[in-house]
Amino acid sequence: MTIDLTRRTLLQLAGATSLAAAAAAAARAEGTLQGGGPAYASRTPMRIGMVTLRVKDIDKVADYYRDVIGLSVMERSATAAKLGTAGITLVVLEARPEAAIEPRDAAGLYHTAFLMPTRKDLARWLVHAASHRVPMSGFADHLVSESVYLDDPEGNGIEVYADRDPSQWQWSEGSVKMASDELNIPDLLSLTNTRVVDYARAPDGLRVGHMHLRVGDLAEAERFYHGTVGLDPTRRRNGAAFLSSGRYHHHLGMNVWQSQGAGQRDDATTGLAWFSLVTEKQDLLAAQEERLRKGGAKLTALANGVEAVDPWGTRVRLLRV
Repeated sequence: MTIDLTRRTLLQLAGATSLAAAAAAAARAEGTLQGGGPAYASRTPMRIGMVTLRVKDIDKVADYYRDVIGLSVMERSATAAKLGTAGITLVVLEARPEAAIEPRDAAGLYHTAFLMPTRKDLARWLVHAASHRVPMSGFADHLVSESVYLDDPEGNGIEVYADRDPSQWQWSEGSVKMASDELNIPDLLSLTNTRVVDYARAPDGLRVGHMHLRVGDLAEAERFYHGTVGLDPTRRRNGAAFLSSGRYHHHLGMNVWQSQGAGQRDDATTGLAWFSLVTEKQDLLAAQEERLRKGGAKLTALANGVEAVDPWGTRVRLLRV
């Protein structure tokens, strides 16, 4: 498979006629219409741990995360599946065969973003996805990272990306510069042999780099995730806000593009059950819990932390590891 053929294949899989069209689709997925690596994202005071999804067809969805993303199946039964890398759980699936698919105008998951250890890993994965004719929804250069977007069989959004070195990120008055430029596919694929599919499984260093949520009100979401949970704002534009810990470009994205005014989520539907933010600092976890209690958040005690519920019913677990 040549680079040119792969580029055409990717455009076809993304339903696009040009790189510009594919970048525009990615812009809609990340909210940056205007113009690291896991080690950095994972050594911040807080970071994303794992995500749990409610799904109708657990076999079909588990197979997708195994075969497309390359996650290893760590446990699997008729009611649940755990998938991850290097013995670390990244995705848990809960079987809800009678559940209705969560509407796209409801609050909930926008996408789960899997962060590749290196740019070469992203290139290898892209050849793998193209060779298996995996449908994609867009790809783009975000300046801080390079990203590909797709959806699992039940419409749960996915981003697969690689960070640029943090020394290349541009900050101004606390805001990081991001864009949705055309992804330079030939340059990316020059890092690997496009005639050989050598992505048998996800690399050990793959992690969930960030989560992106649909929310009903951006200001209210910022009050919860910034004012109470303690993530710092890194960018705000076009009905979206981005927050992080330790000057990562973002561990959490939030938008109201489809969900403005959304009410409480329905736990009887599919979609995001909960995700975790983890820390090694007990004082940080204690401060989070104190702010949550003072703010009147609904809390459930866990063995190594607490579970809080955001204003739309999305559960976030704050855990010490």
